[in-house]
Amino acid sequence: MYYFPRLLLIVITTTLLTNCSTRPASNPDEEEWLQLFNGQNLDHWFIKIRGQQLGKNYKNTFLVEDSLLKVRYNEYDSFQNEFGHLFHDREFSHYRLRVTYRFVGDQVAGGPGWAFRNNGLMLHAQSAESMGLDQDFPLSLEMQLLGGNGTTPRATANLCTPGTHVNMADTLFTPHCISSSSETFHGDQWVEVEALVLGDSILQHIVGGQPVLTYTRPVIGGGNVSGLTPEKTTLSGPVSKGHIAIQAESHPTDFKKIEVLNLCGCMDKKATNYKSYYLKADNEQCRYE
Repeated sequence: MYYFPRLLLIVITTTLLTNCSTRPASNPDEEEWLQLFNGQNLDHWFIKIRGQQLGKNYKNTFLVEDSLLKVRYNEYDSFQNEFGHLFHDREFSHYRLRVTYRFVGDQVAGGPGWAFRNNGLMLHAQSAESMGLDQDFPLSLEMQLLGGNGTTPRATANLCTPGTHVNMADTLFTPHCISSSSETFHGDQWVEVEALVLGDSILQHIVGGQPVLTYTRPVIGGGNVSGLTPEKTTLSGPVSKGHIAIQAESHPTDFKKIEVLNLCGCMDKKATNYKSYYLKADNEQCRYE
């Protein structure tokens, strides 16, 4: 009878256990944030500016410098309602979005008064390629970013609803915008905001770790969007997923962090990519090796 050397037997046994194990290979509680902005370029982002073809970076409105994503108007003589949006190419349904931004410099000449120190994070947005040539804003839920003027209170992380409605306290909310309960951020300071987005159920805006606005059951409806393509004008129903987009509304803005924690994924505890914080199952993504 042949006997394996003891050391060799240990090595073989360990290898078999490792290869056959169905236990998660990584910590299921460790959050895996996806960096949507890599600090180097605009890979995976698509530009759509009103009146311009998809992909044209009109007058270098969006650029990357010093590891920052910048919205700039250095090449504009005046702003003629060329509202722009920068869309990430991936769709999300259940997620947390965390962004650090600041307003800088002066608003470009011709910018509307309401757009002073104004930008936005578009949640559940339609895709860039489905925008009409002269469409001003995507169908979406806007987490509005506002900066103070040095004296007047002006909350950030508000809600505006281009082409959508939401429910507030179980009542359909049809006005275009509603203010959050956040403090005012004056000057050029960095501000971190977060959005919790759970499909077509609950959405929450968070500033400084504190919820400042909560709404539910977003649906297609309402106005405040012009230039829609014909197929978009007949849409209706719940808004449960979409793209994330950044606005360009006439005031220079910097972004240094744009990251997402996907809350939709493999919820089978036997899978190697199971995560305890997932809230929506997508078990087609499960891996077992």
